[in-house]
Amino acid sequence: MISPAMSAALDSWLAHQRALKGAAENTIAAYQTDLLGFLNFMTLHHGEAQGLGPISRITVSDMRAWMASERARGVAARSLARSLSAVKSFYRWLADREGFEPTAVLSTRSPKFQKKLPRPLAVDAARAMIDTVEVQAREPWIAARDVAVVTLLYGCGLRISEALGLTAKDVPLPATLRILGKGGKERLVPVIPAARAAVNAYLDACPHPMEPDAPIFRGARGGPLYPKAIQSVMAQSRMQLGLPATATPHALRHSFATHLLNAGGDLRSIQELLGHASLSTTQAYTAVDTARLMEVYDAAHPRADG
Repeated sequence: MISPAMSAALDSWLAHQRALKGAAENTIAAYQTDLLGFLNFMTLHHGEAQGLGPISRITVSDMRAWMASERARGVAARSLARSLSAVKSFYRWLADREGFEPTAVLSTRSPKFQKKLPRPLAVDAARAMIDTVEVQAREPWIAARDVAVVTLLYGCGLRISEALGLTAKDVPLPATLRILGKGGKERLVPVIPAARAAVNAYLDACPHPMEPDAPIFRGARGGPLYPKAIQSVMAQSRMQLGLPATATPHALRHSFATHLLNAGGDLRSIQELLGHASLSTTQAYTAVDTARLMEVYDAAHPRADG
């Protein structure tokens, strides 16, 4: 249980994250869940509702108790690190507003975990995935739909949410598509002919009317298409192809980046195409090794041969 003042503060912080930081709704929901869990623990730990006074007096010992409790519940290190990050961000904001010392919370060390590197598909496997997806559906228009979505993921490097967020206003697809990605970051993405052809084939086959503001990709009954449907058809396809469980819709985005780099693309351009804020994120996406990075360096840096 938390006090009305704390509840109001939490709502205000979430609104701040949404409006000024451009956080996605899924991120806002995760923040809210993490912080309510933290505050509920502190309520039980101290035996009193967490208001602005009690939360300003949280100690290092309290933080250790919370983290130990989370690990005892089976919360993975990666998830706990995310929760701690949300707690610190909220606490820093609240301390600035209320004028208390936040060191006990901000000095808490995040649990260590090994980051999972993305696993792109091989070029042949990516092509086979698109071909195999096409034969999963019984209805031709649904088969065309699935091929169009998967082709956009691999051919344009879109996130699945970005592909499914396209509306009738976006078609026919132009040579360059303007995408609003994470955090409201806008980028321009070239649309390859194969992607345009796949989307056009789907639109020709789709039995549902295309209202201007409605998503172009529809479920079987005409409602919006959800990521789970594409995840499911790819799961069926990868089992038929003998591909690992890592062959997911997001892996096609990794594959887009890796295959571009291997074909001679430079990291900075690929970063722009993916909409990454950090070049290090792009490096992880492309699963590049040191030798490949040195090739890029040698080819691009003006003093590389000096």
